[in-house]
Amino acid sequence: MPESPETTLMRFAFNLFPAYRGTGGWITYIARDWSEIRIGLPLSWRTRNYVGTIYGGSMYGAVDPVYMIMLIRMLGPAFTVWDKAASIRFVRPGRGTLRATCTINPQDVESIRTELVSQPKTERVYSVQLKDAAGVVHAVVEKRLFIARRSGVA
Repeated sequence: MPESPETTLMRFAFNLFPAYRGTGGWITYIARDWSEIRIGLPLSWRTRNYVGTIYGGSMYGAVDPVYMIMLIRMLGPAFTVWDKAASIRFVRPGRGTLRATCTINPQDVESIRTELVSQPKTERVYSVQLKDAAGVVHAVVEKRLFIARRSGVA
């Protein structure tokens, strides 16, 4: 699915935002329905740690806000979405550009909407892998998100 003019603009804005820019990561693609975001994280002077590999904080920071923003955009203003917990498992050192693809199935979004008709809140866990060009996994990040319907919003 190609980017829309809106998601292309959001991608540029996201990459210029100082807090995200500081991670060294780059958003390379946002699907027009926000169901997929792709990220690149190069090994550079900004992301290199003491031993010459990608700093773990850059790996985490590059994917940190993505699932929350995706759900906020997919669910709309009638819902509150917050990061609740996160973990990262380092598998091997990053010695070159790493890539991550964050996806949320539209059926999961509908499941959330249905669940929140009968209960005040729910949680979802999403996982993303940071991989090199050969597809080798270097880190796995897991995000736990809190989701609730806003009171008084249709």
